Amino acid sequence: MTDDGFWKSETDFKGACNKLYYDLSIARCPIDVRSDEFVGNSSNSISNGTRTVPGTSDDDWTNPYNYIFTANNIIDKGEMSPLTESIRNKWRAEAFFFRAYHHFGLVKKYGDVPLITKTFTSVYDEDLKMGRTPRETVIQQCYEDLEFAVANLPVHSALGTGELDRRRVSRSSALGMIVRIGLYEGTFQKYHSVNGGSNANAHFDKAINAFERLKNEGHDLFSDFNQVFSYLNEANSVNPEIVFGAPYGENDFATVSMGHIRSRNLEGAYAFTRNVLDLFLYADGLPIDKTSLKVPVETSYNNVVGSDGNGEPLPDGLGQRDPRLLKSIWTINDALEDDDFVGWIKSGKGIYYPFDSQRPKGYPSKKMFFGSMWTQSNGNKDFTDWIIIRYAEMLISYAEALYERHGSISDDQLDETVNKLRERVGFDKKLTNAFVSQYGLDMLEEIRRERTVELLGESFRYDDIIRWKIAEKVLPTDLIGPICLADELQNPSLHVDMKGRLTDDSGYLEGVFVYDQPSTYVIEFKNSRRFDAQRDYLYPIPTFEIAQSDFNIVQNPGWGQ
Repeated sequence: MTDDGFWKSETDFKGACNKLYYDLSIARCPIDVRSDEFVGNSSNSISNGTRTVPGTSDDDWTNPYNYIFTANNIIDKGEMSPLTESIRNKWRAEAFFFRAYHHFGLVKKYGDVPLITKTFTSVYDEDLKMGRTPRETVIQQCYEDLEFAVANLPVHSALGTGELDRRRVSRSSALGMIVRIGLYEGTFQKYHSVNGGSNANAHFDKAINAFERLKNEGHDLFSDFNQVFSYLNEANSVNPEIVFGAPYGENDFATVSMGHIRSRNLEGAYAFTRNVLDLFLYADGLPIDKTSLKVPVETSYNNVVGSDGNGEPLPDGLGQRDPRLLKSIWTINDALEDDDFVGWIKSGKGIYYPFDSQRPKGYPSKKMFFGSMWTQSNGNKDFTDWIIIRYAEMLISYAEALYERHGSISDDQLDETVNKLRERVGFDKKLTNAFVSQYGLDMLEEIRRERTVELLGESFRYDDIIRWKIAEKVLPTDLIGPICLADELQNPSLHVDMKGRLTDDSGYLEGVFVYDQPSTYVIEFKNSRRFDAQRDYLYPIPTFEIAQSDFNIVQNPGWGQ
C-alpha cells in the first residue's frame, strides 16, 4: 500500500496502530534476571557485572527506535488525514502513548538518548546523526505525549472485548505510565543527584497527580491474588486490576496469534533467590531481623513459609509469613499441586522436588504460572495476556511518591495503598506510623519492601534497585538458594554433588560466613559478582550506534568511547 491510498478511513488507522501492539507482544512477557530476584540455569552478565560493550543491541536500542519510528509515522500521517479531528486524534493518541513508552524504556537503560519526534524521509537527514538529548528533555516529551493520550483515548470501560480490543491503550493506561515515569524519574534524579536532584519533586508531583486522576477511572484490586494473572480473568469487565496489558491470542487478532513461553520458563528455567524472599514480613508484621517468629534452625525446605516437609504449619506460628510468599513459590507437597488452574504440569517434569536436575536451584515461581493453559502440544506456549500495568503497582507507587515528596505519609494514605494490598491476601498486620515507631522501622524501607513483595517476579526489581541507587549493595553479594537436605531430594545422591556449595552448621562455607542457616545452597558466590557504581547504573551504548552518529553520541561513563 502507498500513503496516497491509505490513511483515509478509521479502519486504516486502526490497522496501522495494530503494529504497535504486535511489536509490544514480541518484545514483552520477560523474566528479568538482571537483579538479585530471579536466577536462571546460568548466570546473567548484567547481574554479576561481567557484561561488555556490545557492537549492536536489537532488544535494548535498535528495536525501541524502530517502534518509535512506527509511532511517529502514525502521528505525522494522522495530522494530514481527511478524517475528523476527534477520530484522527484518537488513533494518534495510541501512537503518542507508545512513543512515550519506548522513549522511557531507553532512558531507563541509557540516560540521555536521542529524542526522535518526526518521521525520517531521507537517509541524508542530519538528525539521523544527532547526539544525545538530555534525559529531562526526553521525559518532559513523554509527559506531553501521554497527556495528549489522556485527553484523546477512550476510558477503560469503553474498550471492546476482543483479544486485542480489550488490550488497547486507554486513558487509564496513559495515566498509569505518568505515575510510573514520575516515580522513576523523581527517585532516580534524587538518589543519583541529577542536577542536584532539583527536579525530583516536580516528578513526584506528576506521579501523585496522575494517580489521583487514575483512581477515578474505575479500577480496583481483583479479589483473588492467585487469579490476578489468570487466563480465566483476562477480560476487563472481569478483572478491574488490569490497567494495561500486552495481547496474546489465537483467534481474532491475526498479527499477534502467538503465544509466549513464560509458564514453560517458570517451570524449568528460572527461580527466585532467598535474597528476595527474605524481604517478606513475618506474620507479626516484622522483618526477618526483628521478628521472634523466625525459624532458628531450618530442618526443611518448607520452613521458609512456616511449614514442615509435609506442608503442615509449624507449631506456635513459627515461620509464618506474609501470605503472598506461599502464593508465590512452590513448596514440597504443595496443596495447589493438583489444582487444575495453577497445578504443576505432572505430565512434563512431574511433581516438585527441590534441586531437581531439570530445574534451576532456587525457589520456583507459582505466581504467574498458568498451569493447564499450556501444553507441550502447542509448542509449550500459552496465550495468557501479559499484564504490564496493574492497579496494585499504582497503589504502591502512589504511597512511595507521597513519602518521597513529603517525607511522611498518613495512616489514611497507608490504608488506601499498602494496607489495601495486605488486606487482599488476608495479611492482617497493618503498616501504621505508630507501628513503625514502636519497632524502630524505617517507613520508606517498609514501603519499598511492600513494593518488592507485591510486584515479585514482574520485572520491577532491577529498575527499582537502579533508581534507589542500592544496586551497588545488593548485587555484588552471594545469591542464596534453598536449604538442601538429602531426605527431601528426589535423588538423594545429588546432595553429595552439592557439598561444595552448602553452608555448614554455623552458616559458613570454606571459612567465610554466608548465611545463618545450615545446608543452604549458594547459587552464585560473592567473589564472582561485582558492580561498578561509577559505570553500571547505565547501559553501555552499542559501538555501532556511536559510529553511525559520526561520534555525536558519546558513550556512557566508564564504558570507554
